[in-house]
Amino acid sequence: MTELKGRWALVTGATSGFGMAVARALAAQGCHVAITGRRADRLQALGREIRDRHSVESVSLTFDVRDPTQVRAILGGATELLSRLDVLVNNAGLALALDPIQSGDTADWDQMIDTNVKGLLYVTRTVLPGMVERRQGHVVNVGSIAGHQVYGGGAVYCATKFAVRAISDGLRYDVLGTGVRVSNVEPGLAETEFSEVRFKGNRARAGSVYDGMTPLRPEDVAEAVVWCLTRPPHVNVQSVMILPTDQASAYAVHRRKA
Repeated sequence: MTELKGRWALVTGATSGFGMAVARALAAQGCHVAITGRRADRLQALGREIRDRHSVESVSLTFDVRDPTQVRAILGGATELLSRLDVLVNNAGLALALDPIQSGDTADWDQMIDTNVKGLLYVTRTVLPGMVERRQGHVVNVGSIAGHQVYGGGAVYCATKFAVRAISDGLRYDVLGTGVRVSNVEPGLAETEFSEVRFKGNRARAGSVYDGMTPLRPEDVAEAVVWCLTRPPHVNVQSVMILPTDQASAYAVHRRKA
């Protein structure tokens, strides 16, 4: 079993949902945590909570993963942190709208591609060289069932998660023989800010996504991430798809009548 106590992890998109839950779960394992996001107040509050509750170190880095200049300046400038990172959890991501391509908003497409794909690449490119040099480390990408199954209105979002799967698979070739491991954790329906962001603040519509069924919790996904990270060093969990019991696929969801 790989021990996380005393190691350092970087978690992107830690201001809510999966990222916040992963940061808390890692800290509970005794792991020092660097957290990133765009909302500085939330990062600072989470950092204080982690330090007070778990007596580990926490560093907050406020930047937008979509902006390579910010990634280079803020994350790339944190040379001491980069020199000791053992874990990278690429969690930052989002979905916007459910429009068919013929009426889709290209600005939404850009934001999804820039965050889910390019942002993941920018952060990985910054962190990975140190892991390769030290011949140890673990990259965990947060994908989705949408990386396997496409649904109506989700073409671009699903394309980004197919890309996350392809990048994860390709990265294993790139780091083969270096001791660096790569995992892809792929959740199904989970109740976070995801749907509220997708529907741009329409809470009623966002809530209806989970009507009549029990979705995953962020903590469920965080447990899967920790499980991947704590396997013995000779074991690489390539992918974990985790769905609620009420979901069989991207299309098949059991909903109980009120």
